[in-house]
Amino acid sequence: MSEESKTSYDEARTVGEHTLNNNHTPLNGKSYGVRKIEALNNQYQAWYSKVAIFFSVFLVAYAYGLDGTIRYTFQSYATSSYSAHSLISTVSVVRSVAACVAQLFYARLSDIFGRVELLIIAIILYVVGTVIESQAYDVTRFAAGAILYQFGYSGVIVILQIVIADFSNINWRVFCSFVAAFPFIINTWVSGDITSAVIAGRGWSWGIGMWAFIFPLSCIPLVCCFAHMFWLAKSKGDLARLTGESEFKRLGWKKFIVEIFFWQLDIVGLLGVMLSLALILTPLTLAGGVSANWNQGHIIAPLVVGFCIIPFLVYWELKFATHPFLAVDLVKKKTVWGALMIAIFVDLVWYMQGDYLYTVLVVAFHESITSATRITSLYSFVSVLTGTGLGVVIAYVRRLKAFILFGICMWFVAMGMMIHYRSGESSHSGIIASQCLLGFGAGFFTYVAQCSIQTVTGHDGMATALSLYLSFYYIGSAAGAAISGAIWTQLLPKEIYKRIENTTVALEAYSSPLTWIYTYTWGTPERVALVEAYQYVQKILVLVGLCFCVPLLGFALLLNDPKLESVQNLKDEELNSSEDETGEDMVYTEKKGPMAFVKKFF
Repeated sequence: MSEESKTSYDEARTVGEHTLNNNHTPLNGKSYGVRKIEALNNQYQAWYSKVAIFFSVFLVAYAYGLDGTIRYTFQSYATSSYSAHSLISTVSVVRSVAACVAQLFYARLSDIFGRVELLIIAIILYVVGTVIESQAYDVTRFAAGAILYQFGYSGVIVILQIVIADFSNINWRVFCSFVAAFPFIINTWVSGDITSAVIAGRGWSWGIGMWAFIFPLSCIPLVCCFAHMFWLAKSKGDLARLTGESEFKRLGWKKFIVEIFFWQLDIVGLLGVMLSLALILTPLTLAGGVSANWNQGHIIAPLVVGFCIIPFLVYWELKFATHPFLAVDLVKKKTVWGALMIAIFVDLVWYMQGDYLYTVLVVAFHESITSATRITSLYSFVSVLTGTGLGVVIAYVRRLKAFILFGICMWFVAMGMMIHYRSGESSHSGIIASQCLLGFGAGFFTYVAQCSIQTVTGHDGMATALSLYLSFYYIGSAAGAAISGAIWTQLLPKEIYKRIENTTVALEAYSSPLTWIYTYTWGTPERVALVEAYQYVQKILVLVGLCFCVPLLGFALLLNDPKLESVQNLKDEELNSSEDETGEDMVYTEKKGPMAFVKKFF
């Protein structure tokens, strides 16, 4: 082997070794996927090119946003059709655990191979999972389809957020992040009509299955934008100047698989997280019901194994993992921990009041399908409107922490309102107001906290930081769904049997409430009894959520409050400033004319 070849091989071997920042970055520079997206980004510097990118992102987000809104409703009808309505939380836990791990997989692979390659994989998994869900005839097969769908859905979400961060400045990051959430402004008002029409016409199976061809079609413009960028970069020779691709080729397939797919992805660590969460959280949603079975082996064994995995997982991450999923340099920063804990408790609190909200609205509030679907969407609608406006404010104020604290305080008030307004037609306005206030508060701190964690990392670690934040979101989702499911399955059957003497009627009311209410209409003694049972359990759920708001506020106090500059990230800018102390921030200062605002936005 020549000296030159030996040097190149040695450089390639560093891909699998432990580096200072643990972000699977070769010692000789940024990872290939990051350098590739920077080369592609250079081709779309004109304002109209950025508009094309963000509009394409909006189209993808509109499709999966509308799908997610109505699929949440169809999931209730699917589990009810299997006479397993109480297993909504179980399906939610399974999906959340899969999503948690998927976020980290996609982020790390996107840094290695590129953004668009992982987007295409996510689209395929999304479609396959959707088809399986739509054709499932029992809850087991439905959950299997939900896992595949969630792997695709989560991949699309994290890749879109990474792309948004790639193409935006940090002071506009909050506003740009809401581009993927804009569809909720529309979907809130159309989702109810779509759900009603589909349920009355073709049923929940068609309502899920139609997205197997609608969603891929919505992704075509974004894929075409990337294809155009790739063609421009290749024709100009920008891609040819990247060295990462040749480094990976020199490894050979065997070393490539070992170094990339085992060490850099930290397969052992990620699978350990997934198994531990699934084994601990899922039994919590299964142990209750008409007859509690906490003392049975199929409940105890998973819990024991799940908790036993945790110390081995910690030991692996500390002693053996060369690229731990929680990178060493991130662990040391309190802003990172504050943001990650916010991500957990945001979804944990939301699931306390929202996991069974649709069913509660239909059964205990006497809302129609259209009305209940719209009310459950109000949170997203208001949070997007609030966050979008706040994003513009932040672009000029250039601070984050005060907004986060204010938003969390609004959640205390909203949860208090939901304790008061928890059933009956007279609570119609109260539940709407509480959902709007909950969304108003969320607009001040969900995406803002996501931006906060990006202030402590450079471009090369940005995908990892984003995926960690979104992964912890799903940990909160899984924990919230498990706790709400445990409360629901433990308390609701007892409360129903207290009030309904006929055991057959009580069992049907618990297992298939969305069909049961057509037999026992509003005002009948049985329906009144069921409303009272729902009222009691919903009160407990919201009280638990209110308690979890306290640590949410505490972790927000850990966040730093750096000034946001007009740069892609603060860390790389600090390094550049230290190398060239005479450099001045000339970004956008020369922009004049009617398009100045649009160009500054990008």
